[in-house]
Amino acid sequence: MIFLTMKVALMVAAGKGQRMGSDKLWLELDGLPVVGYTWGHLDQAASVDQVVLVVRNESRSAFVALGERLGVKKPYMFVQGGDERQDSVWAGLQSCPGDTQWVTIQDAARPCTSSALIDACFQAAERHGAVVAAHRVTDTLKRVDHGDRIEETVNREGLWAVQTPQVFSMELILKALTRVRSEGLVLTDDTAACEYAGIPVWVVESDQPNPKVTYPSDLPFVSWLLAKEKGQA
Repeated sequence: MIFLTMKVALMVAAGKGQRMGSDKLWLELDGLPVVGYTWGHLDQAASVDQVVLVVRNESRSAFVALGERLGVKKPYMFVQGGDERQDSVWAGLQSCPGDTQWVTIQDAARPCTSSALIDACFQAAERHGAVVAAHRVTDTLKRVDHGDRIEETVNREGLWAVQTPQVFSMELILKALTRVRSEGLVLTDDTAACEYAGIPVWVVESDQPNPKVTYPSDLPFVSWLLAKEKGQA
């Protein structure tokens, strides 16, 4: 007897891009908005069966048009986002198909996340239960006071910068977020919810740049990476 495992990609796209000064997800890079690349990589990932788009209601028609433009092949559905990222993730999880066993949570503003990295994270999650893409910290780190004065150098040994995708068994991420929500906590990272609930999380090393579009200065580098992916750089 063959048992099928439902794997869902939850793309969080309900933010307002306040630090960018505009809705960063719809900024055009080489003829396609930032979020179009993110969605495209999720659609291309062999491990993804369905995509759940957590969006603001007023942007649904734009996403429908984008899906047609991309020619996406995986089924998708919309979910209304919440006030905080954590609320949006919770809403997305509650709307996943009942037979979902694995879910990847992806920032819509990470357009360079490759389908290969998504697949690698799903494979690692099947071994460990909860994983996150991350890269080793290589810069020298300083702790700075509120007056912008350096207080100390931070030992970077063992430090990693976490990204998305973050992949979990449905059982574990629901357990973690249920506890966090019951205690009135607001966390901006889903692995932090697992840590708080005592659920171990493993890292999957991201060996290619996987930046998040946050500030205008991020755009030239992201644009170059996307062009390189297409073989145009």
